[in-house]
Formats: sequence, C-alpha cells, structure tokens
Amino acid sequence: MKLSAGPRLSAPWLQVLSPFLLCLFRGALADQIRYSVPEELAKNSVVGNLAKDLGLSARDLPARKLRVSSEKDYFTVSPESGDLLVGDRIDREQICGKQPLCVLDFDAVAENPLNIFHIAVTVLDINDNTPLFKQTHVDLKIGESTKPGAAFPLDPALDSDASPNSLQSYHLNDNEYFDLADKQTLDGQKYLELILKRPLDREEQSFHRLVLTAVDGGDPPQSGTTQIQIQVTDANDNAPVFGQDVYTVTLWEDVPTGFSVLRVVATDQDEGSNAHISYSFHNADERVERFFSLDQITGEIKTKGDLDYEIAQSYTLNIEAKDPGDLAAHCRVQVEIQDVNDCAPEVIVTSVFTPLPEDSPPGTVIALIKTRDRDSGDNGKVHCRVLETPEFVLKSSSKNYYKLITDKVLDREQTPEYNVTITATDRGKPPLSSSVSVTVHIADVNDNAPVFQQPSYVVHVAENNPPGASIAQVSASDPDLGSNGQVTYSIVASDLEAQTLASYVSVSAHSGVLFAQRALDHEQLRAFHLTLQARDQGSPALSANVSVRVLVGDRNDNAPRVLYPALAPDGSALFDTVPRAAEPGYLVTKVVAVDADSGHNAWLSYHVLQASEPGLFSLGLRTGEVRTARALGDRDAARQRLLVAVRDGGQPPLSATATLHLVFADSLQEVPPDLSEHAAPSDPQAELQFYLVLALAAISVLFLLTVILAIALRLRRSSSSAMGGCFQPGLSSTLGPGVLPSYTEGTLPYAYNLCVASQSAKTEFNFLTVAPETAPPQDLLCGDAGWVPNANQEDAGVASASDTILNVSLGLVLFTPNFTVC
Repeated sequence: MKLSAGPRLSAPWLQVLSPFLLCLFRGALADQIRYSVPEELAKNSVVGNLAKDLGLSARDLPARKLRVSSEKDYFTVSPESGDLLVGDRIDREQICGKQPLCVLDFDAVAENPLNIFHIAVTVLDINDNTPLFKQTHVDLKIGESTKPGAAFPLDPALDSDASPNSLQSYHLNDNEYFDLADKQTLDGQKYLELILKRPLDREEQSFHRLVLTAVDGGDPPQSGTTQIQIQVTDANDNAPVFGQDVYTVTLWEDVPTGFSVLRVVATDQDEGSNAHISYSFHNADERVERFFSLDQITGEIKTKGDLDYEIAQSYTLNIEAKDPGDLAAHCRVQVEIQDVNDCAPEVIVTSVFTPLPEDSPPGTVIALIKTRDRDSGDNGKVHCRVLETPEFVLKSSSKNYYKLITDKVLDREQTPEYNVTITATDRGKPPLSSSVSVTVHIADVNDNAPVFQQPSYVVHVAENNPPGASIAQVSASDPDLGSNGQVTYSIVASDLEAQTLASYVSVSAHSGVLFAQRALDHEQLRAFHLTLQARDQGSPALSANVSVRVLVGDRNDNAPRVLYPALAPDGSALFDTVPRAAEPGYLVTKVVAVDADSGHNAWLSYHVLQASEPGLFSLGLRTGEVRTARALGDRDAARQRLLVAVRDGGQPPLSATATLHLVFADSLQEVPPDLSEHAAPSDPQAELQFYLVLALAAISVLFLLTVILAIALRLRRSSSSAMGGCFQPGLSSTLGPGVLPSYTEGTLPYAYNLCVASQSAKTEFNFLTVAPETAPPQDLLCGDAGWVPNANQEDAGVASASDTILNVSLGLVLFTPNFTVC
C-alpha cells in the first residue's frame, strides 16, 4: 500500500515557485547581491566574485579591505581576488530546518571610504538525509471487538531535508486488515493513522506483523522502515472516550515551572477495573517531554521547564487514555506560545577607528555598531542612542547598523579620552535595554601655543650684582603632548642694542631663567625692556611673546660730593664774610652737595662736626643753610671755622666733609690776611672752664663719699651719743630743701648750689640753674643757730637713719660768673 505524504515538488516546480517565494522577501532583500549554493560545499569553494559584483577593481582591494561582517563564519572574502568563498560547513537543515526557502543574510564591509553591502546567499537543499522513524518497532494491542474504521495513530517518519527532497509518501505492506490514512494538524504537521478495515478475530489470528516504509522525493529517492507488531486482545466492550479530539491552549512564554496548562478527561462506560483510565503522552518527541509533564491519574498537564518563544512557538501534545483492557482513546492538545519581551537587545561593535586626531571635523566615523533582538514584533524593534557624551551621535546606516560619528569639535587638552556608552532599547512593555562602552582615544595635534603665566613681567635687580647671577625666571605652559608641548625660550627684541644686550643678559632656552652677564650699574642703566619668546617644537611650531621690564635697583655705593664750598683755582680756601651786626637767623652761606644714588640713598643731611665757637651758628639739617644763632659778642673771634659732615640716607650711610671759613667783617678790607687751613689756637678761657668742671666733679664725688661715711658711722653709734656735724633733728621737722647762698667771688663762669635735706633714705644730686639774685641770704644748714646736736637721741626724738633723707643738689649755671659752695 502506498500513501503520499503530500504533493511532491519536482525541480521544475521548484523553478516555477522560486520566483514567487523570492517575491515574498523582495522588500527585505532589496539592493542585495544574491548568490545560491548547494549545502555541504567544501571549504574555500567559490560562491561568486564579490568584488566584481560590487564594482570594485582588483587593485583597490588592499586599500578597501573588503571583509564579511557576520556572526557565523560561513563565508569569507579572498583578499587577492575578491571571491566569496565558503568558510565553514553549511548544513541547510541545521540553519533553516524545514523552511522552504533558506537564505543567509550578511553584510560586506569595505573601508576607505566606509561602505556596507548586503549579501543574500540562498542555500539549496541536497538529499543528504534518509527518512527515519523514531522507533524501529511499534507494538499495538487491539481488542478483537474493535469495530472497523477505528484509527490508531502512528509515529511519522522524520526527514530533515526540505522539499522536494523531504518525505513524500508512505507504503504499507499488503494485508487484508489494515490500511493507512494521512492526517494533518491545525498547524500543518502531518501524521499517520492505522485504519482497521475489517473486524479482528483473536482466535483466528492473534498477531499481525506489518512493515511501514517512508520514501522521500530525492533523486534517487531514499527510504526508511519500521515494523508494526499488532497483538489482538480479548474483547473489551467500551474504550475510553475524550470529550473532544483537539484542545487548544495559549501560554505566555514566561509562565513559571509547574504552571497548570490543561486537564484532559476521558470517560469509560465499563465498570470496575475496566473503567480505570491512565493517561500518557503518545508518540511525544523530546521537546514535549522536556517542557511538559502529564499526571497519569488525573490527566493534568503542567509545565516542566522554562518556555521560550524564540525556540518554539507551538507544541503538539498527543494524549492517550487507556483502560486496563488496553482499550485506548486519543486526543491532541495544541499549545500556542505567545512572546513576551524577555530578551534584551544586543549591541555589537564591529569596527572602532582609534586614536582619533583632535582636529577631526564633525561627522567623522569612529565605530560601526550592530544591534540584534531575538524577540518578535515590537519586542524586537530596537532604538540606539548615545548617553551623556554630546560630542558623539549615532547615525542609522542600514537595517540594524549604526555609525558612531563626531558631532562637535574635539579638544584633547580638555578631554584626552572618551568612554562612549551606547544604549539599545527595544519597544517592549516594559522595554529592555543593554549598553556597551566604546573607548575613543584622542590623538594630539599642535593646536595650542605656549602661554606665559603672567601677561608681563617686572624684574627688580639690585645693582652691583655678581656676573652670571639669576635675576628672574619666566615660565610658559603648553598643554600639548610630546614635542608639541616642549617649550624653549629666547630673547627676540629689546630696547638695547644687540651687542650691548648680549653683554647684559641672557636666557636659558630650557628653563626660562634670565641671567645677568655683568654687574649692573643703576647710575648708568636704570631700566631696560626685553621681549621673550616661548616656542614649542610642533610642526608647524607655535609661539608666544611676553614683555619683561628689568628695573635696576639702587645701592648706596656713592658717597655725597660737596659742590660748595670748593677750593679756589690756586688751591687756597675760600671764605664767606658775615656782617658784624648780623641778627640771629642771618643766612651766612649754604653747603651744597649731591649724591649720584637715588631714593633714600640720595637723601642728604648736614651736621656740624667741629666749630670754633659752638652755638654761634646753626646748620639746616636738610637744606645745608648756615645761619647765625646769636649776635656776635665782644669776646667772639672775628674768624670762625666750621667743619660740616654731609651724610646720605643709605644703610650704612656714606659721608663727606666740608670746611667753612667765616669772617665777621663789615667790608673786605677788614678781613685778616691769614686764612690758611692750619688749626686755630686754643682759647685759654675754654681750657680754664674745662679744668674747673673737672675739679668740681672731683669735689662732688669726695663730698658724696663723706656723706655716705657719716651716715654709716651714725648708724653704728649708740642711742645716747650726740649727733655731730651740720645735721640736727629740728631741721628735719622745720626746714625743707633750701638753696645755699651763691659764692660770688672768683673768676669761674659757673655757680654751684648745694642743698642737703633730711627725711629721706637716699642721696640725690640735682643740677639747678639758679641765678645769684634768687639765692637765699643765709646757709640753710650751717647758718641756722637753732640747729644744735642733741646728745640723747631717744629724748630728743631724733628720727632713725631710715627716716633721714639726704638731698644734695648741685646747680650748674653756665652764664653766671659766680661760684657758690656750701
């Protein structure tokens, strides 16, 4: 018996239907280069000349770098000839399964410039698979009471080849009891049923052997067989019956494991043990047994594994209900799987062009990005974007390809490296996303000129510096890398002549240190201007200039120089005349001096070092003006000599001296002829005064020692001894300090007043300027008759030594020719 498994498509039919099948994919395959190859070609077999079909010449191939961008290495491109070669084993059944049209879509990428070409290769089926039954032996038990027309499902044969090489027909060996029926499920799957043509009689024949043969449509055809062994059992009046032949269930692919899919129920009108029904999968393939479980008692079907729409969109479960008498009923459960958004998009970076020069214009291609999502419908539609990097954008290239391009001008000195995060998000609910990071390194170009730390420099240098000393340092920075950022320094301009400049200053080319080549002199050169240039080593080199002003500071290295008074041309000293009747404040002359220094070092002050008559003249501290301090006296000499010192304000100060010869005369005829520079003879009156002062100091010291000795002796005496000398208790209580009468005899020009008082524990000397006419008429200590020493200290109530105050005053009167001592 021969049963056809479906309409057989011969080669002519395939040629007729192929254009119609290709039309279904014309929208997706537009602008593609298409080839067709049979499966199982040897490696490196030529599919076609891709370079020629793309319009590329052989000499352009090395530069264009034509290659295949695909996840599977089914094909490669020969770099020499541009031929599209088979790169790996192509098994159509593994790639496309039972699909009528098997097309491999991939992309070819050419660089310089970057182009993407879409390639479609149709894989043709060859008859390389034999139809096979799942079981080599099928055992059936059929009751003898089974009525003709009863159907018994059989496992179909499997042939992985596609039409027309797929399974085409079945043959059953000749017999009188059984026949074949070809059935088809709702989803288009074919299966067989064994049909009973006439009643069985176990007593007549209890065992039947049948041979089932499956034949494909190849040339030559191939076939597979299985043996069917049928045992005729004793009569069982009623077989189980399902409520319906086909059950349809729809499940989401994310249902958990153990989820209850459906409960099938079969009934048996028999009683007792013949009504006990057990459920089982019938002719179930491994996918059904892996994802579903069936309770033998209750008939409840549950999920056993995680369903995946991307693996299978539907399952067909064949259920058998059997009673103890081996009578069975069969039904089919059709499980449809619905997709959920459980696959995140994939982002694949196929090419990265780095490092990228920082002067690349906007729109430069950096990377080629490909996206993929295994979900279907909106769940598989993907949108890409760049996160938090406004310098880069994505531009859709074709299909699921994107180009990562620059959108702004880049600056390596600001950002030397970018981590560009590309996120792909699908349109599912809720949406899923994934990200990938692309590191873009920015290459340096010489786009930054050196920049000085200051817009200009002012350098202060003290004069008389040591030759070769560092006087300043300029610094310029360049953010570029390598030689583009290496800075050298030079002097490019100055207000000094070139030869003079070289002898004054130089600059270190690498450090920017400015050196003085010689000792600078403030009096010769107070300031000069330089223009320094900082230049990098890039190509072309960039530079910047800065102004440097060098100020030479003054040191006190010049002493004052007296311009007036000066010597006469013959070397004799000049003199100035002063009228004899000159009033105090009369301007006699002026000392004129200059100092080559500046600032404080040139501030001059004038001082009298020596004068013939002190106090006769005054000298202006800052002006140098010599004026009369008092009127000329009868005893003053007519010729006066002043030695004046001129000091500057430096530290330490420097000075010069000038000698002034002043003559008191009303006319030039009165000027004495001898005005030489020899020293004037000493004044006898001045020497006498000196010796008198010295004698007075000696007398004062002796008197002080005498008083101290007297006090010490008194402290050692007993309380009954009388106090001698000039001291008495009454004086301490009745008299206060007094002034002794002046001694007016003699020739001394000084007056000395000595005063002694009690009520003090210390001795004090005071110099008082007391005129003779104000002196008291008597001696306060020695001339008082009421002052008598008391022999009994206790009776008289004399104060103790600690209560006695001795006050000795010496008064010096410079302008009184009297001398008084008590």
